[in-house]
Amino acid sequence: VQLQASGGGLVQTGGSLRLSCAASGLTLNSVAVGWFRQAPGKDREFVGTIWRRSETTFYSDSVKGRFTVSRDNAKNTVYLQMNALKPEDTAVYFCAASRAVLSAVRMENAYNYWGQGTQVTVSS
Repeated sequence: VQLQASGGGLVQTGGSLRLSCAASGLTLNSVAVGWFRQAPGKDREFVGTIWRRSETTFYSDSVKGRFTVSRDNAKNTVYLQMNALKPEDTAVYFCAASRAVLSAVRMENAYNYWGQGTQVTVSS
């Protein structure tokens, strides 16, 4: 199983980016797919997730209303659309896949597979 995160870059405050998480060896519709981020000197934190076989999503309070997780089953890809970006959104963003129960999807240790990170930098 491999997850490949892409789409990061440099954007100004208020701008948008869309991250992609493509998978091989795993059907993303069969698992929960989450996004996490890690800023320099900080722990990795939950950003959002989409539940398996549904469009149900969950978000951290810090991104709710600005970020959207979606899935394209035909492309076996999950997206993180990030709008109204702030400098505090600057981090390395990771996608991950989980077979855990619904109650655990905000927990980093519930995720079985991880992609490499993609850097997002928001300039002020």
